[in-house]
Amino acid sequence: MAHIHILYENADWLAPLAETFDARNLPWRGWDMADGAFDISAPPPDGVFFSRMSASAHTRDHRFSTDLTAGVLTWLERHGRYVVNGVRALDLELSKARQYAALEAAGIRTPRTLIVLGRHRLLKAARQAFGDGPFILKPNRGGKGLGVQLFNTMNGFQAYLESPLYDEPVDGIHLLQEYVKAPEPFITRCEFIGGKFLYAVRVDTSAGFELCPADACAIGDAFCPVGEEAVRPKFEIIPDIDASQKAAYERMLAENGVEVAGIEFIVGADGQARTYDINTNTNYNTEAEARAGISGRATLADFLGGALRRLYPALAAE
Repeated sequence: MAHIHILYENADWLAPLAETFDARNLPWRGWDMADGAFDISAPPPDGVFFSRMSASAHTRDHRFSTDLTAGVLTWLERHGRYVVNGVRALDLELSKARQYAALEAAGIRTPRTLIVLGRHRLLKAARQAFGDGPFILKPNRGGKGLGVQLFNTMNGFQAYLESPLYDEPVDGIHLLQEYVKAPEPFITRCEFIGGKFLYAVRVDTSAGFELCPADACAIGDAFCPVGEEAVRPKFEIIPDIDASQKAAYERMLAENGVEVAGIEFIVGADGQARTYDINTNTNYNTEAEARAGISGRATLADFLGGALRRLYPALAAE
């Protein structure tokens, strides 16, 4: 029997999808890529395959699961299986530098960015590019906003580099990036399923850059009382974005074989949007969705279930 096969390494992020698939009586199986063995000399099973591999896998002690997943995805694609977010999508997930190249090729503006290999090169490169600041330091392979830091002065940056707090990226590559100061402290994350825009989320960044929308990543209350009023929730769904920007994103995703993604951008004081992240292992915030009356998980389940029935019509008769 054909199934929806989900390649994953974080059980916390799999559980909400499993609940939705079960509620729809969809036949599915999970492939744990944190620890597995696969006979790539044999043909894969029938079904639709959805990769949930994350760039942040190493933070859960799954350092080599990305390499295993790349091999498995190549095997699936070689046998002509329908893979949602295959090898090309994984390649983008694991490198922001390659994301920016894909975005720029599609005519989408990104922040000025330097890629730097070597801790000893960071200070000079930052000084030459950004003077005394401000600028952002981030890992080339990150996830959830981990390791993203704002430095306002070069002295502060030097102190960090010389301190025990310095954290080397898993691939050794840092990004030095211009700091885009928005008139208000928020960024926008756009969700796509089947390569098409679903909705956008306004994300409050006043508390920092760890912006994973998954319920499992939530820390503290979504509301912070200020006097007699409360600020906006951290995640707030907005129905649409600029039409030309949306079309450019959809075109870029199609050109790179990405069907499920979250894309983040920020609008600076100059009114220009700069796109800085493509997340091909997207999660959804159920509180924000409940307020808006929409469900990313349900839409994803319907998309994958529809693909399974289309490719294996016998299932529709069952």
